[in-house]
Amino acid sequence: MLKFPTAKPAKRREAEPERRSTAAPGISEVSPNQFFPEECDTLCEAGISEALLESLVYKLLYARGKEAGRGVARALGTPGKPTLEMLAWLKQQQLVYYKDSATMGDFFYALTDAGRDRARKYIEECAYVGPCPVPLDYYIESVKQQTIATEAPRISELHQAFNDLLISKQMMSKLGPAINSGRGLFLYGFPGNGKTSIAERITHCFGTGVWVPHAIIVDGEIIKFYDPEVHHTVEDNTPQLLKGGDFDTRWVRIRRPTIVVGGELTMAALELQHNHYTKITEPSVQLKSNCGTLVIDDFGRQRMNPDELLNRWIVPLEKRYDYLSLSNGKKIQVPFDQLIIFSTNLEPRELVDDAFLRRIPYKINVANPTESEFRELIDMMAEIIGLAVVVEAVDHLIEAHYEAKDRSFRCCHPRDLLAQIQDRAAFLNEEPVMSAEAFDQAADNYFAIF
Repeated sequence: MLKFPTAKPAKRREAEPERRSTAAPGISEVSPNQFFPEECDTLCEAGISEALLESLVYKLLYARGKEAGRGVARALGTPGKPTLEMLAWLKQQQLVYYKDSATMGDFFYALTDAGRDRARKYIEECAYVGPCPVPLDYYIESVKQQTIATEAPRISELHQAFNDLLISKQMMSKLGPAINSGRGLFLYGFPGNGKTSIAERITHCFGTGVWVPHAIIVDGEIIKFYDPEVHHTVEDNTPQLLKGGDFDTRWVRIRRPTIVVGGELTMAALELQHNHYTKITEPSVQLKSNCGTLVIDDFGRQRMNPDELLNRWIVPLEKRYDYLSLSNGKKIQVPFDQLIIFSTNLEPRELVDDAFLRRIPYKINVANPTESEFRELIDMMAEIIGLAVVVEAVDHLIEAHYEAKDRSFRCCHPRDLLAQIQDRAAFLNEEPVMSAEAFDQAADNYFAIF
């Protein structure tokens, strides 16, 4: 095997030069809770073994057919010089060959027949192809520096996060301290009052983006971490546009994640999920939500007993770390660093015992709107859909379909009733108009079984 030059010490950008950094090599410790993955010059800095680099080069060339040397380094997020040295060594071994010339003295590389045979063996061992994984220690360090526990959003951040919802001052005064705590909370109350909408926006209060790795490697097992379905990128993740120059492209900057799971949640989703065909491991939902928010929606209606879920998380909620099992049975310690929100239509005491409720310090009742809030919601929704508000029609709706029926207001009713008025007008090819008749027809449909 090719022997690479001895690695030089990792580059770091210290906030206090006289203080010895505890950051992993290749990670810049700028200041507390400020993390930036600097571009690495050597495999040692990047925490990449020669064997891992070699396997990824084979698999990338097998997938692409051919690629320029610098293109291989960009695709894998690996240091340029060691990657080119690896390709040169593979050419000497007649495992790759020059297919074409590239710019700036580079070449397009392709696998020989022997190289393709070796690539297939590597793919059988693990089918992962993409940016080189970062060591687990590097990921743990990144969470430590980006922890949500030290974020302290103020009232202005809360107003900005909830600017498209109608949140009373009383509710805001309860939500603020709960969000600032960085610990778990229950949102409970009748359905349709916006518990899920509130939970989904809580992460926006924290504002900042965080860096996450494309993949993590631990004991030779690759965990494919970055999930574009729940990890939404911020800015343009290209080196020249980010502060401080080039960054390690094995990392991607995202908004603090908000992951919502509902009745489909199972115990298996709380563990690492190893695909025995591809040999790639998927992270648990709580691992993917680190540095953000995890919402357990419709809690109590999962395909498991609530006690099973809560007992699984009693220790992580207390200690802020979790244990997960690799495919070989080895347990690894990982951060448990997110705001856990349980959203339910049931009373918390009906679901869990006092021991667990003690570990969820905030229990917030999302109550029915008052009549004035209900009218304000109608005004807000009418403006959104471009419908003129007719006060007399709203008066009729409240008198005939709420007061006369002893029916409670819900936050979702204005949106749903006005949507029905819109739908009927579209069917009749008419302009939607807010009227007593229109509300009667919408209410007859909507409240038919209520």
